[in-house]
Amino acid sequence: MTEKQPKNALFTRIWMSALGVLVCGVSVGLFKAAELGVDPFQSLMSGLNAVIPIRFGTLYVIVNVILLLFSLIFDRSKIGLATVINLTLLGYVADFSKGLTLQLLGQMSLVGRLVLLAVAIVVMCFGSALYFNANLGVSTYDAVSLVIAERQKKVPFKWCRILSDLVCVILAAVLLRCAGRSWQEITADIGIATIITAFFMGPLISAFSKLLPNPTGRVF
Repeated sequence: MTEKQPKNALFTRIWMSALGVLVCGVSVGLFKAAELGVDPFQSLMSGLNAVIPIRFGTLYVIVNVILLLFSLIFDRSKIGLATVINLTLLGYVADFSKGLTLQLLGQMSLVGRLVLLAVAIVVMCFGSALYFNANLGVSTYDAVSLVIAERQKKVPFKWCRILSDLVCVILAAVLLRCAGRSWQEITADIGIATIITAFFMGPLISAFSKLLPNPTGRVF
């Protein structure tokens, strides 16, 4: 192998990692704009934001710093470029994406919101698989299910992801109720989008991972 090949491979992994995380940030904004629920981790973030009323982007950084300790303790290989970008930028990209989407699309019908939701789900799974395949770190939340799957080796990643997503949804519902939200208000964060992603995001990420470029050959 020549010297040029590893450099090209590293460059490919870097752009896949950076682009994947930023695409995920855009998808979070789309989820929020659709108002049919957000992905499980973001529903947990909404629950925390309801009881800790600071800017979402700032709260996102704080929570991810806490989750970062999990990776530092159990598997430091999960910390890398994608982790840093996710930790510092994703919350702000999500805020911008939501605002821009609402500005461009305005008031949407239910059909329009459902279409936006479908786009958000595909975009999020695509982005996640992109930076998973780059293998330059993952988000602190993604690391939880990946570490569990790799350590016990009997249950595939997709099932570990479903379990962690369901835990997030339950905690989010509890926090939102504790903040005084009605069940109708809660469905803005925990809705059809949350249920779909809780059960299907893990399998969809695994499927996209097999279709996208995979410089390291790692399978999720």
